Amino acid sequence: MSARTKSRKRALDILFESEAQSLPTGGTLADRQAEGDYPVNEYAVLLIEGVVAHRDRLDEIIAENANDWTLDRMPAVDRNLLRIGTFEILYVDDVPDAVAVSEAVGLASDLSTDESPSFVNGLLSRIVELKPSLTS
Repeated sequence: MSARTKSRKRALDILFESEAQSLPTGGTLADRQAEGDYPVNEYAVLLIEGVVAHRDRLDEIIAENANDWTLDRMPAVDRNLLRIGTFEILYVDDVPDAVAVSEAVGLASDLSTDESPSFVNGLLSRIVELKPSLTS
């Protein structure tokens, strides 16, 4: 597993944990950094802080393009993977869009439902198609 893959997984863990504890998005980041037993590297922090900073826009884009699915109906893992993937597609220039999609699909395969990989792939691929109109 590459360093960035581990960072994405760590960011997902923290976003998921914060949501499960009904804390603000990324609310457990400071605690995890302070504990130090499972390091949170720079790229994971970038992803978490990016999702926090752009959450409303990310959720809007995801909701608009998730046919027949509301954010609340999505599994929490998928919802947070989509936030991370959408953030990388729209705001992280040194990550190719195909890599952001592939990484999210891989984590969905490992951590979510049987249907999640195709759902995540389809939705993020649609966001890649729409990217020029979303970043204008």
